[in-house]
Amino acid sequence: MFQGAMTAIVTPFKAGKVDEGALQKLIEFQLKNGIKGIIPCGTTGESATLAFAEHKRVVEITVSTVNKRVPVIAGAGSNNTEEALELTKFAKSIGADGALLITPYYNRPTPRGLFMHYEKIAKSVDIPIIIYNVPTRTGTNILPQTVYELSKIQNIVGIKEATGDLKQASEIIKLCGDRFTMLSGDDYTILPFLSIGGHGVISVVANIVPGLVSRLIEEFISGNTKKAKELHYKIFPLTKACFLETNPIPVKTALSMMGMVSPELRLPLCPMTDENINALKLALKANGLIS
Repeated sequence: MFQGAMTAIVTPFKAGKVDEGALQKLIEFQLKNGIKGIIPCGTTGESATLAFAEHKRVVEITVSTVNKRVPVIAGAGSNNTEEALELTKFAKSIGADGALLITPYYNRPTPRGLFMHYEKIAKSVDIPIIIYNVPTRTGTNILPQTVYELSKIQNIVGIKEATGDLKQASEIIKLCGDRFTMLSGDDYTILPFLSIGGHGVISVVANIVPGLVSRLIEEFISGNTKKAKELHYKIFPLTKACFLETNPIPVKTALSMMGMVSPELRLPLCPMTDENINALKLALKANGLIS
């Protein structure tokens, strides 16, 4: 259902508000460059600092702009199950193709609590659900056995595995099989993730180089692993640059250098240091993204 190169899109701001025009232009840039899915209001979209009304508006704009050309998987997670349920119901109501639900952060639920959280939402809203596992952000790692138990629920269709841990990803694939969608959430390991049976990526770096990320996956799927490897190493320095500081600070700064969005962030995220800005510029110049 969901596969290939997909973008965890940034949320552009202007004078403290969502820049709807810039968001629409960024979505079109992604689609013109072969991206197979758009994910609004994830970590990269600064969902943690969006008001509920803003969150819903960003999802609404994304769904209407994409207009069914590719799937939209709406970020709908929260550490409050009722809030996640509300956001998931909204995503369903406006025609999103799926919902991305992060493991509840700060609460640090047990495996049973995680199961019950996802089970309640999945059984309440008839929409395909992708689990989002990123323990560096949440403090909780959803274990392969828990993922397997959740995969038995019909509309829990996959996971965004952002640990970068190929051992854990392999265990999930072995338990759940090909019917369960495995998406990398770690740009460093797109290629090795595909090699163990992954189906695609929800990418940060694709915000700035959607064509390269799309082509990497297409080359791998077509059997041209040599070219996929070349593209992996071409993208690698850009990925490093996009994680010089906390995501999405660098990627949003890069997009601003490319003239696509304002560099505006919301506290507690703040502008990059001069040293890291210079390193980011060098990486962008080396790939012809800025002059």
